[in-house]
Amino acid sequence: MAEGIWNHVAQGVFQRRYNPLDITVGAVLGVHGVTIIDTRNNAPEAQEIIDDATAQFGLPIVAVINTHAHYDHTFGNQLFAQRGIPIYGHHRIPAHFEQFEKPRLEMVQRSPELEPEMNWDGVRLTPPSHLVAEPCTENLGGREVELIPLDAGHTDTDLAIHIPDAKVWFLGDIIEQSGPPMFGSGAYPLGWPGVLKSLLARIQPGDVIVPGHGEPVDREFVVQQMHCFELLATTLGSAHENGAAIKDIAFPAALQELWPADFLLEAAKDAYAQLPGSQKDPRKRDE
Repeated sequence: MAEGIWNHVAQGVFQRRYNPLDITVGAVLGVHGVTIIDTRNNAPEAQEIIDDATAQFGLPIVAVINTHAHYDHTFGNQLFAQRGIPIYGHHRIPAHFEQFEKPRLEMVQRSPELEPEMNWDGVRLTPPSHLVAEPCTENLGGREVELIPLDAGHTDTDLAIHIPDAKVWFLGDIIEQSGPPMFGSGAYPLGWPGVLKSLLARIQPGDVIVPGHGEPVDREFVVQQMHCFELLATTLGSAHENGAAIKDIAFPAALQELWPADFLLEAAKDAYAQLPGSQKDPRKRDE
């Protein structure tokens, strides 16, 4: 599937992959307008979405949905908000912004040389205007879109987006295709497999799943990735129970095939911090 163009996923549903970071942006067409899914890294990148969507579809943008709180999916929110476009997202995004995105944004704005590629000078954190705490169906531009807040997995702000009449799911970074799923910045590796299991109870054979990065996948792809998360959770839980230091965890080959060593280390730090008996300072266990 080509990057840099709007790829047709299903009737009235499109995906466009943008660099940097191979971010997926979704477009759901209704008779009255377009709903955009995720807003990228800053205002210029968000403006590119607006320009590309307007040129392609010739319809007004009537809504935005954030799949989760991370910067590469939300830092363009401000541009849409300035235009009075409603933004939907998980109800925990404001709290997640305060804990994770705000400190990093302020650090980079003070010292832009730390991450010059981010171009965050003009970014203002803009949480969704419509916070979603329970599953709901919204009529957006004349198209029904189901919004499903998920339990903590990739973050505690993950929102599944289902377009029922097209049999399409946008899952953000709960599923990754162009690279391995990432941890850190509020990840819950022990809860992640349960989130995928709950989604698989809803996802039907033949449904199309659009990940936060990469090409659309099918239900079987999600099943296989869930099995990897189950193995990861079992490995981390057993290591913690046996008193293993993070640096001494022996990860099965199947996990090493999917995740680089530094990713597995980050997953272990996240998990150890969340397991019972780790309240003092679990991250010191890797020292």
